[in-house]
Amino acid sequence: MNYKIVADSSSNLFTLSGMPFSFTSLKIITAEKEYVDNPDLDLKEMTGNLATTKAKTGTSCPNVHEWLEAFEGADHIFAVTITSNLSGSYASAVQAAEEYMNTHPGAKVHVIDSLSTGPEMILLIERLKEMIQENLSFESIKGKIYDYLKKTHLLFSLQSLTNLARNGRVSPTVAKVAGVLGIRVVGKASDEGTLEPLHKCRGEKKALDSILSEMIAHGFSGAKVHISHCFNLESANELKQLILRKFPGSDIQISKCGGLCSYYAEIGGLLIGFES
Repeated sequence: MNYKIVADSSSNLFTLSGMPFSFTSLKIITAEKEYVDNPDLDLKEMTGNLATTKAKTGTSCPNVHEWLEAFEGADHIFAVTITSNLSGSYASAVQAAEEYMNTHPGAKVHVIDSLSTGPEMILLIERLKEMIQENLSFESIKGKIYDYLKKTHLLFSLQSLTNLARNGRVSPTVAKVAGVLGIRVVGKASDEGTLEPLHKCRGEKKALDSILSEMIAHGFSGAKVHISHCFNLESANELKQLILRKFPGSDIQISKCGGLCSYYAEIGGLLIGFES
């Protein structure tokens, strides 16, 4: 059996050591330019332009053909997508999976709606890799990954919700609150895969304290954590140290947001995926 993991670029992953891996790119669209979410994207230019533009902006998901290209070269494939409540990526991947299996007799493709994005997707991908390397059957992995999904969570801390509000992902009222100087909105990905604001925090320290409190409330007791940041490495490191002081054995990784996550998190944003 030839296994492969595929994800759309909202996972912020473009390579995966020790496992065949491909990604499909989401796009960020402005009046002047289309940005393709891949390793060559100039995030500083993109986020700078987005912060100053008054024109409408948006995103587009990978199409069926792009997913089909990413599937090539394997006969047992797991695909992980951004939540279907924020993007059509899942629907495109499902359509591509059906087509791929029809044109590749014996192939198996299973598409997983992460109901999340960014670092929670990384946790799912890493767990898939572990199970494949444990030589579990395709069907067994399909069942176990959803058991694992019940134990993973996503929190976010954002100082601007402009792009989320422009695209109908949060209410304009909530976005205006985040626009007040010094206010950060802490929230989570809900069980339905929508974004749910939880707290309005004045200052970075209170936001980080709220994140840790929410992690504990969701059952975190010192397991794996992935922190993705949009030009906010300092706060990502502060959160890491805050977690380690409370749970010294935690396995914490920090990475930069890719294009899609940077579009929604905006400059200063943090995304936190963790296990309970």
